[in-house]
Amino acid sequence: MNSYGSYLKKSKNCFLVKNDDKKFEVAASKVESIMITTAATVSTDAIKFAVENNIDIIFLDNFGYPYGRVWHSKLGSTVLIRRRQLEYSDNTKGARMAKGWIYEKINNQIDFLKDLKKNRPELKEELQEYIDNIENLKSQLQEVKGDLEEVRGTIMGIEGMASRNYFEAISLIMPGKWQFSGRSRNPAVDGFNCLLNYGYGVLYSMVEKACIISGLDPYVGFLHTDNYNKKSLVFDLIELYRIHADRTVVNLFSKRKVNDEMFDSIPNGLTLNKEGKAVLLQVFNETMEKKISYNGRNIKLKNTMQYDCHKIANSLIK
Repeated sequence: MNSYGSYLKKSKNCFLVKNDDKKFEVAASKVESIMITTAATVSTDAIKFAVENNIDIIFLDNFGYPYGRVWHSKLGSTVLIRRRQLEYSDNTKGARMAKGWIYEKINNQIDFLKDLKKNRPELKEELQEYIDNIENLKSQLQEVKGDLEEVRGTIMGIEGMASRNYFEAISLIMPGKWQFSGRSRNPAVDGFNCLLNYGYGVLYSMVEKACIISGLDPYVGFLHTDNYNKKSLVFDLIELYRIHADRTVVNLFSKRKVNDEMFDSIPNGLTLNKEGKAVLLQVFNETMEKKISYNGRNIKLKNTMQYDCHKIANSLIK
C-alpha cells in the first residue's frame, strides 16, 4: 500500500483495499505480507484477520526499511535453536557459517559480473579486471580460520573490499547520467543507490520473517555484533540475497525504465517517490516469483529464504 490515504479492512473472508476511487478484494490465501509505505488506515478486523492467517503487516520508512511489524506472538520451533544460536555466535562453528555466507555473497557478485561482461564486449577487459580482483579476495577468504572474535574483522574487511570492486564495476556499465561513486545510504545521493536501498529494505523484512518462522532469533548475529535493537542475524543473512535486488535494479536501468520523475529531492540526497516505488516493487516482486532449481526442486525464488533459514536452524540442533 503506497498511496496516501489508502484503507484496508476485512470483508467476509477477504481483505478489502480502498485506494483513491478504486476498491478491490483480495483473498487471504493470495496474501503473504502486507507492506505499508505511506499514511494509510488499517482496521483492527484486518489486523486480526492477518494474524489469524499468518500474514505479517510491515510498515516501511521512506528508504524501504521496516520500522514496525504486526506479527503473531509465537516464536517458531523449539527454544533449543536459540540456545544453540547463542553458543555458535561465539565459536569456530559460527565463524565457519558466517564465512560461508560471505563466500556465497561474493560468488553471487562474480557470477553477475560475468553475466554483464557477456553482453558488453567494449568493457570486457575492465570488467574482467574487477572480476579477477574479487576472485583474489574470495581466495583470501577461504584461508581465514579461527573463532568469530578473531576473524570477524578480517571477514568483514574482505567483504568490504569485494563490494567496493563490485560496485565500481556496476557503475561502469550504467548509462552515463546514472553512474555513481560508491555506495550511499539513507539518504542515497544518486538514483541507483536510491533504488537499491529500497530493494534491500524490502529484502530485509523478508529475511526477518524467514528467521522468525524457522525459530531463529533475528537479534543474535554471528558476523554482525550485538547492539541495542539491532537485528544482527538479519544483517548477516541478507548478504545471501542482496544479489536479487542488485539484478533487479541493474535490469531496470538496462531496460531504460528509470527516469528522474521517480525520485524526490530531500536534504542531502534523494528519496523514492510513489511512482518509483511502484516501478521497483512490481519488477522486484516479479523477480521473486520466478521459479528456480533448489536442491532438486523447482521453487519460487522468494521461498529460498525460508528453506535456507530452516536449514540453518536444523544444523544448529543436529
